[in-house]
Amino acid sequence: MNYGYFDDKQREYVITRPDTPAPWANYLGSPEYGAVISNNAGGYSFAKSGANGRILRYVFNNFDQPGRYIYIRDNESKDYWSASWQPVGKDLETYKSECHHGTAYTKMLADYSEIHSEALYYVPLNKSYEVWNLKVTNTGKKARSLTVTGYAEFTNNSNYNEDLVNLQYSLFITRTAFEENRIRQTVHGNLDTLKKGEMVDNKTATDRVFGLAGAKVSSFCGDKEKFIGRYHSYADPAGVEAGNLGDALSYNENACGALAAEIALEPGETKEIAFILGMKENEEAAAILKEYEHPEAACAKELEELITYWHEKLSHFQVNTPSPEFNTMINTWNAYNCFMTFIWSRAASFIYCGLRNGYGYRDTVQDIQGVIHLAPEMAVDKIRFMLSAQVDNGGGLPLVKFTHNAGHEDTPDDASYVKETGHPAYRADDALWLFPTVYKYISESGNLDFIDEVIPFANKDEGTVYEHLKRAIDFSMNHLGIHGMPAGLYADWNDCLRLGKKGESTFVAFQFYLGMTILKKFAQYKQDGKYIKYLEESQKKLENIIQDLCWNEDRFIRGFTEKGEVIGKRTDPEANMWLNPQSWSVISGLATDEQADLALDMVNQQLNTEFGAVLMDPPYHAHAFDGALAVIYNQGVKENGGIFSQSQGWIILAEALRGHGERAFMYFKENAPAAQNDKAQIRKLEPYCYGQFTEGKTSPHFGRSHVHWLTGTASTIMVGCVEGIMGMRPDFYGLKISPSVPKDWESFEIEKDFRGNHLHIVVKNPGHAESGCKKLLVNGKEMEGNYIPAEVMTKQTEVELIMS
Repeated sequence: MNYGYFDDKQREYVITRPDTPAPWANYLGSPEYGAVISNNAGGYSFAKSGANGRILRYVFNNFDQPGRYIYIRDNESKDYWSASWQPVGKDLETYKSECHHGTAYTKMLADYSEIHSEALYYVPLNKSYEVWNLKVTNTGKKARSLTVTGYAEFTNNSNYNEDLVNLQYSLFITRTAFEENRIRQTVHGNLDTLKKGEMVDNKTATDRVFGLAGAKVSSFCGDKEKFIGRYHSYADPAGVEAGNLGDALSYNENACGALAAEIALEPGETKEIAFILGMKENEEAAAILKEYEHPEAACAKELEELITYWHEKLSHFQVNTPSPEFNTMINTWNAYNCFMTFIWSRAASFIYCGLRNGYGYRDTVQDIQGVIHLAPEMAVDKIRFMLSAQVDNGGGLPLVKFTHNAGHEDTPDDASYVKETGHPAYRADDALWLFPTVYKYISESGNLDFIDEVIPFANKDEGTVYEHLKRAIDFSMNHLGIHGMPAGLYADWNDCLRLGKKGESTFVAFQFYLGMTILKKFAQYKQDGKYIKYLEESQKKLENIIQDLCWNEDRFIRGFTEKGEVIGKRTDPEANMWLNPQSWSVISGLATDEQADLALDMVNQQLNTEFGAVLMDPPYHAHAFDGALAVIYNQGVKENGGIFSQSQGWIILAEALRGHGERAFMYFKENAPAAQNDKAQIRKLEPYCYGQFTEGKTSPHFGRSHVHWLTGTASTIMVGCVEGIMGMRPDFYGLKISPSVPKDWESFEIEKDFRGNHLHIVVKNPGHAESGCKKLLVNGKEMEGNYIPAEVMTKQTEVELIMS
């Protein structure tokens, strides 16, 4: 069953059935002003922080309410409906709708009672407020008189949690007023006499405004109870039923912004209005509303600016392959998903409430990788930020506060940091993600000077990027476990796997091995012979330990507990096979050819399912060790035998690095949202964005996905597909092209911008190979092997690769 389709030309997902199995969301805005909106206009808005800047209320675990509601009422028949199917929820036999989720905008089209409406929601580029632009058209043969009402349910407190649970406080700090064509809500309104910068108990008066442009307000309401009416709901608000909002305001009640306008339409006539919402002081709000006196021109211009901005970002890497699902995800939706995760981290969605008021170190450093090939200039700014959140001992701050002040931060060694963030200790893997991320950026951009750029540490001192990476090596070397592998510390990538402070993670050991391989490239560039020798000796020692202790016949174990227990032996009754050690044994380059193929074969045999590879198998139930916190989850869920989607990117990459194009693409397609468009009733999540995990084979809901949008999956899948399947592997001095694809792909094309040049790459596969290069031509000249030195590229570079 499907509920919509991909419009690749417009870069939209079009929902043709509004009764989707879950709210299907889109993101609007920027770090200055963010908004989450569903296909039925549910969602919320916030200024800067989803935790402390909340503007619109949204009730989690309440399916999808409230939201940005626009009601339309026929003044003659007194019938009414909404511009989105919900909240009124008219019979779908008579109410027809489409929702177009695009790049930073959402448009809802509806036809009911011979009235066509188009509600466009967006945050203008580089602005900190949102626009609800409504067009209404009379498609009938008689004149119509309509009342259009916009409804925004304000939070009474900018802190989300306080608004919902501390009612003895939050109800009594809010008031609303009406001025000209706008409702103004003031939080802490009794502090309005304070001078700018003055506060009482760290609080000051804050205004939110909901205004109307393009029509005169006929009635208004600033009181939620008066608008909805007792024993009514969002589906049948009393103010809409009556056709008049009563001009009521709130003082010590739940606040809202509701504005109505009467619109007369002749047959065939269209009229357009705009509602404006934001956290703005009164005078600024008045000035903004004046800009939308003619909304048809202003909104069309701003929509075009958004589309131009985002489509330009996406244009830097485009593919045309025999797989429409692959094309759709790589060209638009996986890429856009990467940008949203890059911008918002894990801050705000329909799962994350915004209370995580900071950036997870490893999450953010990994997220950067997904946009490097599209926007290296954005990536490097965030890399600098994350390097400045590295402690001088080489470890990363587990949570980097939004108010991060490089050079002056407390660390997990300080009780104050632990109290403020809730993170009691360092994690083993945080700083190790810097190695592939920094290397990918320099290789993509060619900005070798970045190696010597000086960046402060989080707590004190500063160092070059090279020094930061050396400190990351030092951190792991200074935190070794019982066998000489990196210690597990508080946790490795898997938060549900607590091996103990001196326990050891094979996964992290592979990361450490890869980190040393990457840092050797930097040391060679720096001609740092002494450090190269140190790395080679240390890496060889680590390799011998892993080979001696961690290879278990046909797989790599998961690690050792502090007590010396082996986790992930093939004879264990539970959790005897783990996904990440197998994929990372290949990604790290440590596994021998024989080990790599044996381990990947075992993944395919024991872990793979029709929806992707489970994280481990069998799930924990009766035989969990003390640190196996995954046992708290039901079997087949999350870390306890679920299909953890982020790990699918790594198995895609591992298979591609081995030249196994068939399997690499198989793992892509099993977990790709676009490939499940016709299974929406099973997947439930949006068919255009990745989720954190899918329920595994031991769950009665096998195939159902969860935790949409803000997941590291977006980045790892993008890397797995671009670097792995498409074979785009830049280094300091050029680009290696090494695709691993299904045998039946006879040809495909890639458009790639690279260091100021545009590459048009045509790959031909007449022999139906999975990988390999028979010949590579660059502007008609044959190259040696499958490598293109940067100096032979031109502004328009024609590349032809013949696979062997």
